[in-house]
Amino acid sequence: MSTSNQSYENPGHGVGIGLSQPSPSLSSAASSAVSSEELRWYALHTRARHEKAIERRLRDQGMETFVPTTMEVHRWSDRKKKVEVPLFSFYVFVRCALSAEDRAHVYQVESVHGFVGTRGASLPIPDEQIDGIQKILAQTAPWRSYPFLKVGQRVRVRGGAMDGVEGVFLSENGDHSLIISVDAIQRSMAVRIDGYDVEPV
Repeated sequence: MSTSNQSYENPGHGVGIGLSQPSPSLSSAASSAVSSEELRWYALHTRARHEKAIERRLRDQGMETFVPTTMEVHRWSDRKKKVEVPLFSFYVFVRCALSAEDRAHVYQVESVHGFVGTRGASLPIPDEQIDGIQKILAQTAPWRSYPFLKVGQRVRVRGGAMDGVEGVFLSENGDHSLIISVDAIQRSMAVRIDGYDVEPV
């Protein structure tokens, strides 16, 4: 999966290809004046297998976070066990105002590489993309990870537990699925929507 158009900020390691320093224009005084309406979701690029630990550290600092997870069966020579793992490896979502204080909290956490963005700017994630994933994980319809899609018929689910969730409609072998994408990190998931009503967006 290509992520060549992504970059991330990492002020602790200088400036290089795909890296940028956080803007010094945001002050602590300004951060205290930020209203809840200005809070946005962002993706943090992290070390592999450190996603849950990073999420706990950020929550301990009072930040709102989200790491979607799935259960996998891990097999060893003598046993097998269900293990909870991140759905999107290398990423933790955080909802913040990108104030100087928010950035300080993020960069104090070990194993965080930086905010995901393009051309040196942190890229906000639309609320509906995070809301859609949260709704899917909260119900029991079968779903799976899916290759990132940029084109296709966009639809909205009407009624039921996934009411209002938007994504790309897919039909394979008579099965109808909805592809939910997070553009900032170029990752997607697919959920079966047989029996749900959908409408074009």
